[in-house]
Amino acid sequence: MDYGVAGTALASGILFGYVLEQAGFGSPCKLTAQFRLTDWSVFKVMFTAILVASLGILLLQSGNYFGSSGFFVPTTFFWATAVGAALIGAGFAIGGYCPGTSVVGFVSGRIDGLVFMLGMVLGILGFASIYTAPITQSILHTAQISAKTLPQWLGVSPWIVWAGMVVVAVAGFLL
Repeated sequence: MDYGVAGTALASGILFGYVLEQAGFGSPCKLTAQFRLTDWSVFKVMFTAILVASLGILLLQSGNYFGSSGFFVPTTFFWATAVGAALIGAGFAIGGYCPGTSVVGFVSGRIDGLVFMLGMVLGILGFASIYTAPITQSILHTAQISAKTLPQWLGVSPWIVWAGMVVVAVAGFLL
């Protein structure tokens, strides 16, 4: 085990958790308010993180930091992704937590954060137990979408997609 990488990951996780707690995201009330469209803090914080990270990636790619291979983009399994997104979205809306914020909630002393974490573990174990079942295999092997990024699908520069994301962010920030 590379303790430098593990230590960096642990420190990054603690810092990220601290920032989430300071933003109020350790409370399910704050998170469900986003679903009710009454508090746009989650959108603003997370979209800012996406914009900053994507800008960093674009700048590093422009400087050829990643070489000719760039990033690995896996094949998308549409139905598996849709089912997973629906399940995590429902859990997020009902429980008020996503995986990261449930840990923050629990560490901050919220028992519901622990309950949500246990539910995630049970869900993961449940999925793992049926992973080889025919239904899972059929979901994984239907509607495979070739490995392309959004700019590749649209046939435009990544900078145009990033500029579009900035427009969406500004519109969201005005809410």
